Amino acid sequence: MSFKSIVRELREMKEGIGNISRRGVEGKHWHHRTRSHIAPDVVTSESIQQGQWANLPPELLLDIIQRVEESETSWPARAVVVFCASVCKTWRDVTKEIVKTPEQCGRLTLPISLKQPGPRESPIQCFIRRDRTTSVYRLYFGLTPSEDESDKLLLAAKKIRRTTSTDFVISLVGDDFSRASNTYVGKLRSNFLGTKFTIYDSQPPIHAPAHQSRSSRRFNAKQVSPRVPACNYNVATISYELNVLRTRGPRRMHCVMHTVPVSSVQEGGIAPTPLSFSVPSDERSSSPVSKAKEGPTGLSSRTLPCLPIPPSSASPSPSPSPSHPGEPLVLQNKSPRWHEQLQCWCLNFKGRVTVASVKNFQLVAAVNPSHNVSAAEQEKVILQFGKIGKDIFTMDYRYPLSAFQAFAICLSSFDTKPACE
Repeated sequence: MSFKSIVRELREMKEGIGNISRRGVEGKHWHHRTRSHIAPDVVTSESIQQGQWANLPPELLLDIIQRVEESETSWPARAVVVFCASVCKTWRDVTKEIVKTPEQCGRLTLPISLKQPGPRESPIQCFIRRDRTTSVYRLYFGLTPSEDESDKLLLAAKKIRRTTSTDFVISLVGDDFSRASNTYVGKLRSNFLGTKFTIYDSQPPIHAPAHQSRSSRRFNAKQVSPRVPACNYNVATISYELNVLRTRGPRRMHCVMHTVPVSSVQEGGIAPTPLSFSVPSDERSSSPVSKAKEGPTGLSSRTLPCLPIPPSSASPSPSPSPSHPGEPLVLQNKSPRWHEQLQCWCLNFKGRVTVASVKNFQLVAAVNPSHNVSAAEQEKVILQFGKIGKDIFTMDYRYPLSAFQAFAICLSSFDTKPACE
């Protein structure tokens, strides 16, 4: 069988793997605009059925997936790599070994790629679509939106206004923002004035103790199954400086990345890079619950998510930010310059931003001389965000930020800040 025929078989076989797709593997929905084009990174044993394709010789299987990964470097053709990871457990394990991190290859393939730092040199370029009617923000991979609406969805967030704060619930898909869902990846919460934001991750950060945030008042045991716990870990804080008199120009912001050390921007520095979504041990050993505590969603052990979420305690309480060895990385917006002819503040976005907006910003590392960071690294833009249309914005990020962290920071720019501008 030729290599091309194998690839063709994979495409056709994907639609026929009913015993996998019926249990929630998102690869089948890669063509749907509101679905993520990324294959689930963790699949429960019940949803994996080993078939005839798992019996291929290991050397042949490794060679097949290696060729597929090398030949399909861009979307939507790269969906074949997703198909390989969705065939069975054996294929998934081999695919995970071959697919490199975004830092190494500059590509996003498996869901864990969204939690891994981007490349060090050239940034990963994305764009955000805002839907004003539904208050949903969708992050897509690519330079600009396509006309046929075949853009590759990475993450989506829904804005939820509360009495004293605003929440942006972040999900892998664009039509399910429940914290009980297996697609929930984190959230962004603001204070009353919209001047301070906290980024919460659904997964515990590397080298950090499990600190849980205060549960939402609207979230309780009656709303979701206890077997699908929701937990939030404080991973970053975003602050906007007050500018009530409006005498200091554009917005000023600071981002404290609690789980990213400042040494990551130094020469040879390393940022935490998760390799897989952790499966909480408490979930495997949890005891049965009574029917009175089961939620209306009807979730059970047979419908455990492909992307498990760490469990929370029965009565979580507020706690400080997770600690990380070394001083945390602090990002600050790059100061714009005043253009005399245009009579406005300007930044060099290198053509990626075309519309003036108070939301536009560039973030660089805020370091002091004791950190031994070169001048070139200090001037390097780690994240930039700007407007290119009425409801379309670009987002370019690089090491040591991940797509999830960058998206959450950009979401903070959408919230109303009457005391900052």
